[in-house]
Amino acid sequence: MSISQKSLVSGEKITLSTLSEEGISLTLSPLGASVVSLVIPSPKKGACDICLGYSTPEAYTQDTTFQGATIGRFANRISGCAFTLNGKTYRLYDNDGGNSLHGGRRNFSRRVWESYLLSADNGSFVTYKLDSIEGDEGYPGRLKASVTYGLTKSHEFIAEYNAELDAPSPVNLTNHTYFNLAGEGSGDILSHRMRIYASSYVEVDARLIPTGRLLPVADGPFDFREQKTIGRDIAATENGYDHCFIIDGKPGTLRPCAEVYEESSGIMVEVSTTHPGCQLYTGNFLNGLTGKHGSVYNKYAGFCLETQHLPDSPNRPEFPSAIFGHDRPYHEKTVFKFSW
Repeated sequence: MSISQKSLVSGEKITLSTLSEEGISLTLSPLGASVVSLVIPSPKKGACDICLGYSTPEAYTQDTTFQGATIGRFANRISGCAFTLNGKTYRLYDNDGGNSLHGGRRNFSRRVWESYLLSADNGSFVTYKLDSIEGDEGYPGRLKASVTYGLTKSHEFIAEYNAELDAPSPVNLTNHTYFNLAGEGSGDILSHRMRIYASSYVEVDARLIPTGRLLPVADGPFDFREQKTIGRDIAATENGYDHCFIIDGKPGTLRPCAEVYEESSGIMVEVSTTHPGCQLYTGNFLNGLTGKHGSVYNKYAGFCLETQHLPDSPNRPEFPSAIFGHDRPYHEKTVFKFSW
């Protein structure tokens, strides 16, 4: 485990933590509790940093694409920038054309979290903590969030999310890392072979807001039940994948979510989660973004597998509840297991 300290233009110190286990190296930042890099020892290409991002901490303060960040209070979209809870309507910030996206204006990706280094027999970890006061970005109740990221000796990248609240509030935490298993800056991800353990997905309208219908994936462009390239049916989605899949099995139990393989690097990742859903996002809005070491990220330069509760669920009583409180603490876990 190594630690390095960087200074922002504002003068604020950002301490980066690098964890190494069994040939894998993970660098984390307290700014947004973000994944900065994840280096995998590819047998075909050598060490591959498979995460998109930036070369300097300062660049992350200007980012609008949520590179590697922990998302909160509520990942994905809430329609109409409002929801009603216990008879009271709460107004949220509009940052998505009439909707609230990923927690609003000063969301969790823009905060500096407190960091705590941990070690265990099975690996090394960092826990990030953030205190979100009542009324923060319009949400009710005080929320104390923590996320633990780490590497195990079994080639696993672990993400474990917890939140305690003193009053009922929507909570939906996830990580927004953009992956390219060929290495960041290596072109698009359309030839990656993906499988998603989902028999249905959340139908959305043109604004990417759920219609309320959960549709079967069978025999359509959202059918990833058998491994296929990401690009095979992407044209049928109009702009690319930005959809939430309902993961098969019982929510709250750690179960298979997805697997992805990239041939040129030989890297494979198997994802499992306790979350009910997973948003597949294929970087549809990346447009010439300058990333690490001068890399240019265009459309489809990376994919995200954002394990989460369902989008707009505070306004959709037919969806599984994402309302948590003092009698229902928030706890979810996602595991990315790598092989090569």
